Amino acid sequence: MEPASARIALAAWNAARPTDWYAERHIRALVRRTLDGPRLAALDARAARFGAAVAAIGDAVRRAEAHPPELRSWDGAGNRVEEVVFDDAYHAAGRVVWASGVVAEAAAAGTSYEQATLLYLLSHEGEMGHGCPVTCTVGLVRCLRRRADAAVADRFLPPLVLADYDAADRGAQFLTEVQGGSDVGANAVVATPAGDGTWRITGEKWFCSVADADQFLVMARPVGAPPGTAGLGCFLVPRRLDGAINGFRIRRLKDKLGTRAMASGEIDFEGAVGWPIGPVDEGFRTAVTAMLNASRWLNAVGNCGILRRAYVEASSYARHREAFGRPIGDFPGVRTILAGLKLDWLAALHSTWLLTGLDEAVDTGAASEDDAAFHRFLVNANKYAVSTACTRAVHGAIELLGGNGAIESFSVLPRLLRDAVVYEQWEGTHNVLAAQVRRDLGRLGLAGVVFDRLGRMIKGAAHPELEPAATRAGAALEELAGRVQRCVADDAHGAVHFRTVLGDVMAAVQGAALLEAADREDDLELAAELRAVADLFARLRLDPEYRPEDDPGHLERVDLAVAGDAG
Repeated sequence: MEPASARIALAAWNAARPTDWYAERHIRALVRRTLDGPRLAALDARAARFGAAVAAIGDAVRRAEAHPPELRSWDGAGNRVEEVVFDDAYHAAGRVVWASGVVAEAAAAGTSYEQATLLYLLSHEGEMGHGCPVTCTVGLVRCLRRRADAAVADRFLPPLVLADYDAADRGAQFLTEVQGGSDVGANAVVATPAGDGTWRITGEKWFCSVADADQFLVMARPVGAPPGTAGLGCFLVPRRLDGAINGFRIRRLKDKLGTRAMASGEIDFEGAVGWPIGPVDEGFRTAVTAMLNASRWLNAVGNCGILRRAYVEASSYARHREAFGRPIGDFPGVRTILAGLKLDWLAALHSTWLLTGLDEAVDTGAASEDDAAFHRFLVNANKYAVSTACTRAVHGAIELLGGNGAIESFSVLPRLLRDAVVYEQWEGTHNVLAAQVRRDLGRLGLAGVVFDRLGRMIKGAAHPELEPAATRAGAALEELAGRVQRCVADDAHGAVHFRTVLGDVMAAVQGAALLEAADREDDLELAAELRAVADLFARLRLDPEYRPEDDPGHLERVDLAVAGDAG
């Protein structure tokens, strides 16, 4: 292939990139299967507008990434201002994001599908410096809406849910301290009552993302409170009071691997005025149920958008790039990589959509006891599984592009990889999440709820062509029950092995979700594609006895899984 021809092919690859991230049948089918009537029509229209808008702001996102925020502690007259200065491109992207209503929807319960759909579309450009602020603001909104006294909510909630980026407040959540990290119970920031219903917050926070936020959720220990998480309170600290800096100082901004367009810093609080969010002796409960659970759910949603973008870049490149006289997508090794990327994307999307339905039920108070129990399991387990899959998949897409995959100016993939690694650490390391799930399965008896629900989902897949996949999923579930029970009953064994077991349990969750989707889909072409995906997923991810090299039809199964998908 001549150089000129190769460059023409690369230009065609760039030109083939979608101009509307919502014009893709899997996400549209998920929305259609879970919503109807005016709510479906309204989200369809909004998502189409936002999907096109996100596809058009790539240049602004790249510029914001190339010109990260800077700390401006003082103004020209020597006044302390504690400002974070961004490139104009950052604000241009932010106006598009906030106008979508992704944050405004959080003002009322019962909009989880809307929030998930819009954040999923946003994340096709990576975190873009706004995915984290969106998630943090939604978490703060939920804390105020569910737990705060009416006077506190009435004062601080309305500016958080405006759809106008330039007028809205943005929220942040500051939990981490240098000595604590994931061990939040070791936190030492102190809260002292002022006698007028407010508290004074003093101490340092080590990792403060959205350091430019207008409102901070800060965990602090009231004077005289017991040690550990039981002694923590949850407080709302505004950035400014009556126009003046509210008792804090940004020590420095973090130089991060990813999410570079968004400002993270170290902040010292020096008697900052704060208002309690809920009872001060229930701060940890407030933070976990209203904030951390929302962040872990939306973290997974963001990873799903990155996963799909990685698949789009790789699958389109494989169609346009030629080597050894033919498109590289003709080679079996490349087709196998693409099938793996698609499995990662769709498995993550369907398990996260399952979680989204549970989140909405919990947020509206409509969740049954079993729904709430399954949600408690899935919100942690899904975050672990989806974030690890995301990093793996973006790395696989980069591999498919060869040397070009490592070039920042060639594709979005290097930025997606950096963001994916940060997403993995966000709201709990993998070991912390696995330990939490294991404790919940044992202490709260969640294992029975989880396995009963998955069993019903698998048995409900009635289409005859799904029978082999359902049989494999059922066998995997039966084998996993014993492994989970051993990890719960034997603490020493579980501490070593449960993380691996959790990955296998989440594969069963995703297999069940794919089976359910394939069985329920009424579009014949899409249903056939989902059946092929579910079948390949069950063979590769759920059946330890399946050996692709011993299956003469394996490559045909791979091709069926990606057939008809133009990326």
